[in-house]
Amino acid sequence: MKSILTIAILLMSAATFAQSPVKWSYASKKVSEGTYEVRISASVSNPWHIYSQASPEDAATPTKIVFKKSPLLTLQGTAKENGKMISKFEESFGKTLKFYEGQVEFVQIVKVKGKARTKISGTIEYMVCNDHECQPGEPVDFSVALN
Repeated sequence: MKSILTIAILLMSAATFAQSPVKWSYASKKVSEGTYEVRISASVSNPWHIYSQASPEDAATPTKIVFKKSPLLTLQGTAKENGKMISKFEESFGKTLKFYEGQVEFVQIVKVKGKARTKISGTIEYMVCNDHECQPGEPVDFSVALN
């Protein structure tokens, strides 16, 4: 009976750990001829938070969006962050870090060369923390149609 209970607890623990506290969604919006906003949204479960792209790399892992190169696409600047940014000194890292709780949206302006129908894809790297622990998020691959 003990072994069955132990196995059940281990399976529940593994299932809980496997569920990321961050859910990602993606969309694009045409803003003018050949120009699109690519929106990458993170919904972060309470009590977790996700770090800004502007957090120092020698502390918590900042969110990093890496777009795959395409001869049809040109990125305009870097992705902007929309959300309520929190700046807080975190003793565990010994630094002031920037992060988001709840929701954050990363918006990248993309220009498409010609009138081709295409998509943009890439990978998101991130870390989530709460007041007691941090978890490196599994890299997330994404693809968004631009049409």
